[in-house]
Amino acid sequence: MLEIFSYLPVRDRIRISRVCHRWKRLVDDRWLWRHVDLTLYTMRPKVMWHLLRRYMASRLHSLRMGGYLFSGSQAPQLSPALLRALGQKCPNLKRLCLHVADLSMVPITSLPSTLRTLELHSREISMAWLHKQQDPTVLPLLECIVLDRVPAFRDEHLQGLTRFRALRSLVLGGTYRVTETGLDAGLQELSYLQRLEVLGCTLSADSTLLAISRHLRDVRKIRLTVRALSAPGLAVLEGMPALESLCLQGPLITPEMPSPTEILSSCLTMPKLRVLELQGLGWEGQEAEKILCKGLPHCMVIVRACPKESMDWWM
Repeated sequence: MLEIFSYLPVRDRIRISRVCHRWKRLVDDRWLWRHVDLTLYTMRPKVMWHLLRRYMASRLHSLRMGGYLFSGSQAPQLSPALLRALGQKCPNLKRLCLHVADLSMVPITSLPSTLRTLELHSREISMAWLHKQQDPTVLPLLECIVLDRVPAFRDEHLQGLTRFRALRSLVLGGTYRVTETGLDAGLQELSYLQRLEVLGCTLSADSTLLAISRHLRDVRKIRLTVRALSAPGLAVLEGMPALESLCLQGPLITPEMPSPTEILSSCLTMPKLRVLELQGLGWEGQEAEKILCKGLPHCMVIVRACPKESMDWWM
């Protein structure tokens, strides 16, 4: 029953708790409130506070919130007080996903210090969050940042990510103000990254791979859009000692796009490569897929269409 209840939206979970005493006990089970998605709802602030105090608290491991809570004054749901309460009442919170709201007046010190993953989607944030001069002890455990369509994010903020000492994974999606020069300078400061994804940006794939080859010698996972990717651009990854997973994502294919044989040639020089994924290139079931699967027997080769966009496109 618990597994069935876990598929229900939060509002329905609370409603079914009124059916009988047994269902009420099941809805109160800690396991059911480890992962909570509130992006589907518009709810009053007092309802959010009730959920926090009554159901989530120490049970909560990951939380997804979006939009606004509407009171009479249309107050934004993500107030500093609410975020501070998350940190105080939810000591096991590790992942926080924030969607579609204005956080420009919220200080980063309001965020729970236990976070290991922070995802920001279509949000306005205070760029003071990402200044190198800020307190480096904020979010000491943060390992992964997803910046998806954060309009104000630019070169200097990329370098400011060095304030998060535990950071190992970075996802940039639609961060159109980051330049090729800024990416190169930023990755020089972030040379300890183990995972980098650059998707839907204005950067060319060749310039992105060149910056990676210069500064991220220990990177394990790369995922990027193949905008302006060429065979010489891909070749700069040859011999990358730690690279385990490489994903090239379409659909922006150009005449310079490497052929399957050229991709195979580069991948054979990567000693630890175990996953090669090609999305949206139109090679599904074609000769290209056969060439790669046969030539890389030690790898899992995945050739598929681009999945439909969802809130988890970066996973």
